[in-house]
Amino acid sequence: MTPWTVLLTIALYFAAMLLVSRLSGKGDFYGTRKSHPLLVTIAMIGACMSGVTFVSVPGMVGVSGMGYLQMCLGFMAGYVVIAFVLMPLYYRLQVVSIYQYLEERFGLGSYRTGAWLFFISKMLGASVRLFLVCLTEQLLIFDPLGLPFALNVVLNVAIVLAYTFRGGVHAVIWTDVLKTLCMVVAVALSIVFIGKNLGLDGKGLVGSIHASEMSRIFFFDDVLHPQYFWKQFLGGLFTVLAMTGLDQDMMQRALSSRNSGEAKRSLLLSSLLQTVVIFLFLCLGVLLYRYAAASGIAETGDKLFPAVATGGGLPLVVGILFVLGLVSTAYGAGGSALTSLTTSFTVDILGKREEKTRRRVHLGMAALMALVILVFNALNSTSAIDAVYKIASYTYGPLLGMFAFGILTKKQVRDRWVPLIAVAAPLVCLVLQLNSVRWMGGYQFSYEILPLNAGLTFLGLYLSSK
Repeated sequence: MTPWTVLLTIALYFAAMLLVSRLSGKGDFYGTRKSHPLLVTIAMIGACMSGVTFVSVPGMVGVSGMGYLQMCLGFMAGYVVIAFVLMPLYYRLQVVSIYQYLEERFGLGSYRTGAWLFFISKMLGASVRLFLVCLTEQLLIFDPLGLPFALNVVLNVAIVLAYTFRGGVHAVIWTDVLKTLCMVVAVALSIVFIGKNLGLDGKGLVGSIHASEMSRIFFFDDVLHPQYFWKQFLGGLFTVLAMTGLDQDMMQRALSSRNSGEAKRSLLLSSLLQTVVIFLFLCLGVLLYRYAAASGIAETGDKLFPAVATGGGLPLVVGILFVLGLVSTAYGAGGSALTSLTTSFTVDILGKREEKTRRRVHLGMAALMALVILVFNALNSTSAIDAVYKIASYTYGPLLGMFAFGILTKKQVRDRWVPLIAVAAPLVCLVLQLNSVRWMGGYQFSYEILPLNAGLTFLGLYLSSK
């Protein structure tokens, strides 16, 4: 693919986003409850996908097969808990930010602690996701044209800012719908075109994927291994509870539903459809590895899909579909994160709701996101990216413990101790994870570090309760 082809594809998608934002009307950043349940359902499917997902899920089958579906089963269980426990709570309290519950239950210190945990996690996570997309665009567009990375970052953040500045949550939902459709079409047609290149018809595609050693789903044989079924299942359950049910970014879509019943149905249906979409990504991964082996392509993991799609061996449309899917997931995730960061910082941390303040905060969040991306690039280390993801995942453990303690008990805590507990629990988990192989007979922590983090927070709150 030429840089101009990639640039034209991105420009057309950006124009489509602006049109959708314009047609959606001037929105409310604080989540007016008017969205149709079908829109919320489709938006929630795409909301969980990012540019990282688009390239990472197909690439992971080379190492873990289709074991990621074990975690997806946990996701579905987690959505049931969110639908029947958290959503009725949020609607009953009529909250704008879900962290307002912590203030009503425990006090201002707990409220601010929850808001800051979300802010740090979401800013780092959203910046990393957009950073990885900027790296791909730098390789495909900006380097061939001799343009600097800083211009790349400014343009991408400006694109995200442009369609969210006016439309708010309503624009985010509509662009998530567009993102979902683009993503599903891109993955499905990529499977068709790659299968055709390999000489496979519909039946041949199914047979080839099923016969591959990478199609293994369930792992019950080694309890010490990170892919062990119950680690993945429980990890998926608690990950969804924390990173969806306790995440302002994710919940702002469901909270835009007209009532709690519609929000429940949208959440449950979207969880089922998300599993189907992830299964398509994994099937695509099996075909990508087969095509790469036949074509002499050495790349694996995150580099596999970009190498195959833009390498020139497949029809041009496959490269266009890859770019379309990548930018749709990246801009959708970046836009929703920017909107939720604006809402949470304005309401939770500043304690304001004025439109003038909201606009200033929105601009400030965009500038901070661009700055964080430039810092990542200056570090020039993938280990820094891995560290950011670990830090981001650790911040949800205290949130899960705080909400669980509030819902499952009637005790009151010493509010001034909550920030200390929210810092101490992740530090203990970090020490355990770094030394688990030596201290626990070779045991390796996987996603179960999240519920452990939450459990330690719960214990700390219990010990500090009145």
